[in-house]
Amino acid sequence: MKFWKSFHSILSVKRFLLLAILAGISAGIIFVIAGNKTVKYTSTDKYCASCHVHPHAEQSWKLSKHYDNDAGIIIHCVDCHLPPEGHGMLFAKAKHGATDVYGILFKDSSEFNWLAKRKLEKARKFVYVESCVKCHQNLFPKTLTVEGENAHLSFLTSKAEVSCLNCHLDVGHFDPNFKHEHNKNFGVTATQSTQLFTESTFVTNFVNFTEKIPGTNVTFEMVAIPGGQFLMGSPKNEKLRKPDEGPVHSVKLSRFFMAKIEVSWDEYLEFFKATSSQGRKEAEENKNVDAISGPTPPWGAPDQGWGKGTRPAITMTWKAANTYCQWLTKVTGKKYRLPTEAEWEYAARGGSKAPYFFEGDARQYTSAGFFKKILGADTATIQSYAVYKENSQSQAMEPASVKANPFGLKNMLGNVYEFCSDFYSPVAYQAYQKGVVNPKGPKKGQEHVIRGGSYKSDAKDLRSAARDFTKTKAWLVTDPQMPKSVWWYSDSNDVGFRVVCEVDKNIK
Repeated sequence: MKFWKSFHSILSVKRFLLLAILAGISAGIIFVIAGNKTVKYTSTDKYCASCHVHPHAEQSWKLSKHYDNDAGIIIHCVDCHLPPEGHGMLFAKAKHGATDVYGILFKDSSEFNWLAKRKLEKARKFVYVESCVKCHQNLFPKTLTVEGENAHLSFLTSKAEVSCLNCHLDVGHFDPNFKHEHNKNFGVTATQSTQLFTESTFVTNFVNFTEKIPGTNVTFEMVAIPGGQFLMGSPKNEKLRKPDEGPVHSVKLSRFFMAKIEVSWDEYLEFFKATSSQGRKEAEENKNVDAISGPTPPWGAPDQGWGKGTRPAITMTWKAANTYCQWLTKVTGKKYRLPTEAEWEYAARGGSKAPYFFEGDARQYTSAGFFKKILGADTATIQSYAVYKENSQSQAMEPASVKANPFGLKNMLGNVYEFCSDFYSPVAYQAYQKGVVNPKGPKKGQEHVIRGGSYKSDAKDLRSAARDFTKTKAWLVTDPQMPKSVWWYSDSNDVGFRVVCEVDKNIK
C-alpha cells in the first residue's frame, strides 16, 4: 500500500513539473510572439507618426529621396532611426521609446524648438551609420562624382567620428536650406542700390564713426576704444577657469577703433562679390600682387539658411577673414585688421575685472550639473547681454537681440566666436608675466586664437578671459574638395569675426 502511495505521489509531482514546463514553454512562446508583434507594430511608420507629430516629420520625409525617388523604394522610420539587428537594435528601441514616453508625459511639445532638433548635432544622435551602410553597401558607384569619391574615401579612412549626416542631412527629411553642393550662386543677392558711396568716411577725431564702404551702400559702426592698462587672464580662484588663461599679467594698449558688431553678411558679401573667383583653384595664388584674391564659391549655404543681413557672417576661414581686412583696408584707405587677443579681451571687459562685464559668475549661469539641468539656472542677466546655448535657439542672432557692453560693443560674448590675429599657445601668457605693451602673441604657430564663445556655448565659455582656438583639420573633415578649401570651413558654423581699425597718427 505504501508503495502505491509513493508511486502515485511521484506521478503527481512529475505531472505537476510537466504541466509547469509546458505552461512555461507556452508562456514563453506567447511572450516571444507577442513581443515580436509588439516590436513590429511599434516599428511601423504609422505608429512612429502617432507620437512624432511635429510639423516637419512626416511631410519632410515624403519630400525626401528616401520616399520620393525614381526606384519607388520607401525607406521607413526605423530603417534610419534604429540600428540594424545585431548592432543593439532592441536596446536602442527601448532607450528611444523611454525618451519619447517621458516627453509625452512630462513635456509640452508646443514648446520644443523643432528647428534646432533638425541640426546635425541633434540629428546624428538618432541616425545610425550602421543603418546607412546596410543599404548603401557600395560607396563608390559608377554615377558618383569625383567630389563624392573624395568624401567617401575620407569617410572610410578618417580617424575622426564622421556621420553620413555630415554630408547627407536632408536625405531622410528634406530641407531646402541644406545643400551639400558647390554653391556658385552664393552672394549674388547681396544688397544692391543705385546710390553707392564714392568714398569712405573721413575721420579727423578719435570718436565713434560710421564707416562707408566705397562702391556699395553698406555702412558699419566703429567704436573708439581708449588706450589703457588692464590685467589680462583669469586668477586661479575664478570659477570654471582653464589653465591656459593664466598667469594674470599686466597689459598696456594703445587706443584703437573696434567694430560695434561682428562683421555682417551685408559687409562680407560685398567683399565676396568684389574679389571672389569662380574658376580659381583653392590653393592657387593670384599672380597680381596689387589685387586682393578672395574666396572661391562655397559648398552649401554658409548662412545655414538662417538669413543674412546684419547676422554675423560665419563659416569663413581665418585666412578669409584676414583677407577681408586687407580688402577693407584697400577700399577705405584706413588700416583694418583682426584684433589682437589682448585688444579683444580689453574691449570685451569694458573696464571690468570680473568674469563678465556684468554681474554674476560662471557657476551661477552655467547649466552644467544634474540639478541645474532639472531646475534651471538664474540666467536673466546673462541672457540680456549674450546669445548662448540657453537662449540662441541653436543659431546666430542679429545684434539687436542683446544690449551693449560698457564700451558700446555688442555680442562680445556669445553669438559667434571671433578670430584674433594671434597664434594660439596654451602657455602664451607665461612670456608676459612682467607686463607687456601691445602684445601680438607668439611669432609662429599652427592655429589661431578665437574668443567670446558662441550660440552653442555654455556660460563658462563666455567669460571675458576664456580662450579657444581654431581647429582647421576638424573643421574641414567633410569638405569633398582636394585640396580642401582655404576659404570656407565645412564643419564649423559658429565662428565669425569683427574688425579693428588702427588710429592714424594725425587723428587728435
